[in-house]
Amino acid sequence: MQNITDTTFEQRVQEQLVNGETLLDLENQAIGLKELELLGQVESFSQVRKLYLGNNELTDDTLAPLSQLCENLHSLYLNNNLIGDAGAGTLARSPGTSSIKCMMLEGNCVGPEGAQALAESPYLQQLEELFLDSNPIGADGVLSLSRSGNLPNLKALHLDSTGMGDGGVIALANSKTLVGLERLYLCSNKIGNVGALALAKSENLKTLRVLSIWRNEIRDEAGEAMIVSSTFDNLERLYMSLNLIERPVRKKIRGSDLAKRLNTLVMD
Repeated sequence: MQNITDTTFEQRVQEQLVNGETLLDLENQAIGLKELELLGQVESFSQVRKLYLGNNELTDDTLAPLSQLCENLHSLYLNNNLIGDAGAGTLARSPGTSSIKCMMLEGNCVGPEGAQALAESPYLQQLEELFLDSNPIGADGVLSLSRSGNLPNLKALHLDSTGMGDGGVIALANSKTLVGLERLYLCSNKIGNVGALALAKSENLKTLRVLSIWRNEIRDEAGEAMIVSSTFDNLERLYMSLNLIERPVRKKIRGSDLAKRLNTLVMD
């Protein structure tokens, strides 16, 4: 990381935004409260649509200026910071987030309360893609998301390594509101047959085109259920390596109509 003076910081922002550029990359630049406040004073910042703020050790206490900065943004990347429930709540309560279509919170400290705040936000109606990978939201956090009526345009939900287990998967499978999901990422969550069977029997996830469930604890029974599942009729890509499905069932899956429909099947 570098320490950036006010002048240097403004120059760096201006240099990136020449010729109408709409992407501003401030990853790993020691950005804090002061720099976020300065951003609001940079005239050309109003043209920014994608803002990258990953790897800056941003905390809950530094996010307040984002409520003013988000108004024109379509994508906000806050991955690998130190944002917790309070920070997620700050974002959720900010009217400025109403234009955001992609929000990246991967690799932070958001727990069930933060996930609930996002789920209850009245300002995320335009959100199409939400990254919550590697946050300890658990099954309770996923349950809040699955019950949310405030995410009508959500197409992609990233929940790898969130500690959700079977309970979280069951909540998603039974969701009456997240019925437009096209991409769902559930890797490394200790999901077993109970959760995988809930996915295979879900009447609410038939819009899925991409499903990633690798590195879980799914066994033969659920693997066979997936072969005949109508839930996956529209699936185009399936990633399911590093589960506990035995070789004979893996062979069945590879020779199934499901595999023939897929553009991509990744399975060990």
